[in-house]
Amino acid sequence: MEDKEQQLSISIPVISASPSGDVDLDACSLPPKVSILTGIHAGYFRISLSLCGQALLWKTLSEPGTDARALRHVVRMLPSAAFVLLWSVALASLVLLCALYACRCLFKFRHVQAEFLHHVGVNYLFAPWISWLLLLQSAFFLRPGSSAAYDALWWVFSVPIVVLDLKIYGQWFTKGKRFLSAVANPTSQMTVIANLVGARAAAKMGREEVATCMFAVGIAHYLVLFVTLYQRFEGSNSLPAMLRPVFFLFIAASSTASLAWSSISGSFDTASKMLFYLSLFLLASLVSRPALFRRSMRRFSITWWAYSFPLSMVALAATEYAQEVKGAVPNALMLLLAVLSVLVIVVLMGFTAVKTGDLLPRGDDDPFVPSNQIAPAA
Repeated sequence: MEDKEQQLSISIPVISASPSGDVDLDACSLPPKVSILTGIHAGYFRISLSLCGQALLWKTLSEPGTDARALRHVVRMLPSAAFVLLWSVALASLVLLCALYACRCLFKFRHVQAEFLHHVGVNYLFAPWISWLLLLQSAFFLRPGSSAAYDALWWVFSVPIVVLDLKIYGQWFTKGKRFLSAVANPTSQMTVIANLVGARAAAKMGREEVATCMFAVGIAHYLVLFVTLYQRFEGSNSLPAMLRPVFFLFIAASSTASLAWSSISGSFDTASKMLFYLSLFLLASLVSRPALFRRSMRRFSITWWAYSFPLSMVALAATEYAQEVKGAVPNALMLLLAVLSVLVIVVLMGFTAVKTGDLLPRGDDDPFVPSNQIAPAA
């Protein structure tokens, strides 16, 4: 197993030849001539994460409980069709990505296998289920707690998260071959975010015990992971420069924890505020270090979408914070973060529409390209 992981790590800086052996690309070449199924990995669910997170943000802003002095009156001025359109676009992107990834599982299973063995790729296997849970919470035609369909869909989207938890968390704390200090990296927080999003959705539909259970699992591993990443072990130093936008997942994890606990406790209490303040501190820390992301910003790639989802989550947390703490500063903070998250996703959608050919991976922006020597897992 260790040999396989080493081969994957070695394959990060450059793209190896295709299975037929007739493709050789470097960073200065034209977009790679690879099939969509070969290039589409779970990291592409960053797009659906961003869109679904944005849909949930705007649903929250349009609810009557949001402070009218801030954004509510602006959102209410928009036609209802605008939100329906946003939700439909998020749904369409998620369905398309799920269909493509299902085909990848059927026809390019060795690539999926390599992704599962990769210390970055395996974490994004949580992304589609997080997207579905966010989309479920933002649905305008389903009410949590009063709809059997909502409850059934929650179980459908949450059970795969628990299954992945048992596999990945079990490897972290047992004597497995993928112990945490060796594989920890910022994308590992996707495992935590999945549990916290599931906990929030469960709390919204009145399943307090289930919500508390998922929150406990998520927050316990978040604390361990946070300390591990701060200590800069081997795994945290093995992230390619092109993937540095995923450092924004630090913001997403603490923001989602704040939102989840707020839903469980019934109010944005002291614990939720502490987690929200941590999100703001981490956001300020990252924004004040633009040089960290310089190499990843030289050329548009799918990793740019890693900026949007965390900003949507911290804006959502700021919205609930402004509802609890009345005043000009909380409302100004909510306005700033909401506008920032909208601007970022609009820019990303524009780049995606103009530079669609750059979305397929090439070389240093794709950590999941499997080596041709990878053997099927036992």
